[in-house]
Amino acid sequence: MFKDNQKTIRSWAMFDWANSSYNLVITSTIFPAYYTAITTTKTAFGTTDKVSFFGLEFVNTALSNYALAVAYLVIAIITPFLSATADYRGNKKIFLKLFTWLGALSCAGLYFFKSDTLELGVILFALAAIGYCGGIVFINSYLPEIASKENQDAVSARGFAYGYVGSVILQIICFVFVLMPDLFGIRDATFPARLSFLLVGIWWISFAHISFRVLPKGSPNYNKVDKAKISSGFQELLKVWKQVSQMAVLKRYLLAFFFYAMGVQTIMLVAANFGEKVLQLGTEKLIITILIIQLVAILGAILMSKLSKRFGNIQVLIFVVSIWILVCIAAYHITNQTEFFVLAAVVGLFMGGIQSLSRSTFSKFVPENTPDTASFFSFYDVTEKIAIVAGLFSFGMIEELTGSMRNSTLALASFFTIGLIVLFTVLNSQKKQKAIAGI
Repeated sequence: MFKDNQKTIRSWAMFDWANSSYNLVITSTIFPAYYTAITTTKTAFGTTDKVSFFGLEFVNTALSNYALAVAYLVIAIITPFLSATADYRGNKKIFLKLFTWLGALSCAGLYFFKSDTLELGVILFALAAIGYCGGIVFINSYLPEIASKENQDAVSARGFAYGYVGSVILQIICFVFVLMPDLFGIRDATFPARLSFLLVGIWWISFAHISFRVLPKGSPNYNKVDKAKISSGFQELLKVWKQVSQMAVLKRYLLAFFFYAMGVQTIMLVAANFGEKVLQLGTEKLIITILIIQLVAILGAILMSKLSKRFGNIQVLIFVVSIWILVCIAAYHITNQTEFFVLAAVVGLFMGGIQSLSRSTFSKFVPENTPDTASFFSFYDVTEKIAIVAGLFSFGMIEELTGSMRNSTLALASFFTIGLIVLFTVLNSQKKQKAIAGI
């Protein structure tokens, strides 16, 4: 009933429009610049980036990376149970709403984040990430339900395109307050950033209701056997893993995805801190840079969708991951803002493409007509979240040990390289399967 229905697809894509404002303002532009500014203090010997969090001392940017890593770890632990429940009861929309409200309210709460409320700010920052990631699990699980296999690449790309456009619109609104506070009689230097966090919360929950009104609540899949298993979401994940273990291509794809996701997601989460801390770009230039990335990313998501139709998903992913390796090496060497802008344009072009294509590629590998779509996508999400935890902890730890974010970028390059090697094995497995099918 809902498959390939344009109204349903538009409402699904509008969720990306709603929640991508978090991704842009909170993880990529205004919050990182604001956080770095208020946690860098002047001393008699210059400036220090060390902060005290509940009595423990951290490098400021490492602390934010650790907070995000903990948030993603929480999601990896709780979503297996929740997604299994959603599959069993057919109520995935309830969980979609729950995480959306958590994320939106946490962003709005960041309005109260100042230098003397560091603990509150970091906790809300982590809760907002939990809300965002939890929502992603359940919105992604709708993809096989609302789109046929041949349309999933295009529908996935449309979602990312909606997200980039929606987030850019809100970013421009916030941009006006940040760059022209005098126009509105604003005297508190922290107010424009804090107002932006509040606007993200309002935008997020408001537009998400478009999706809530149209998307189906989910299809119940319960019987006595499933009811016994629902006591543990991890048993449901084990059930999915047993299926995955029998699917050579999907199993290898998930391994490749794990390693290159460590790189992609970490870069997206730390790029703003890198530009602010290493190159001292400043809030204005950083925001402009991220806006350019978002606009280019729309083109990238659409382009990768078209290329995948012509060359195949795995072939395009191999090409894109190869580019990401070069991006990491270039990040280690850049020294000025012009080089950063050029690199940012490349990142933007391939950022949307790899996210969109990864999601739709997995969706294509999910068995047709399976009632366990939420559990399959929970497995995908857990894989990604554990990868992010490993990536963020590695990035933060290397920075604390070596004193430089540049060294952390080389570690990301190694993750991409492993992912690339495994993708080649996925391609070989696909060819063997086709050869056998031909026989």
